Amino acid sequence: MTVDEYLAAVPEPQRTTLQEVRKRIHAEVPGATESISYGIPTIHHEGPLVAFASFQKHCSFFPLSAATIAGLSEELAGYETSKGTIQFAIDQPLPAVLIRKLVKARLKEKK
Repeated sequence: MTVDEYLAAVPEPQRTTLQEVRKRIHAEVPGATESISYGIPTIHHEGPLVAFASFQKHCSFFPLSAATIAGLSEELAGYETSKGTIQFAIDQPLPAVLIRKLVKARLKEKK
């Protein structure tokens, strides 16, 4: 399965929301590659970088790092989080500024 196939199977409004998240991630990491890993879309840049997924009542962004979530705890105060997940509304993508911070934190962490 490809990321496009995954997204095609996701109902609206989650599909549009995740397509926007995907676009925002790629804007921060041009040339990144994609795959389905553990059943969810994963963006790779020198290894797995971040992932995202759709669920019945929410969408999730996976920074693939508890440290990234902890380091941005103030910015994430309005979201449901756990060690590895940031949940957001099915009809409202994470803000571009927040995705930028999450991706940049992951890139820095991987260096």
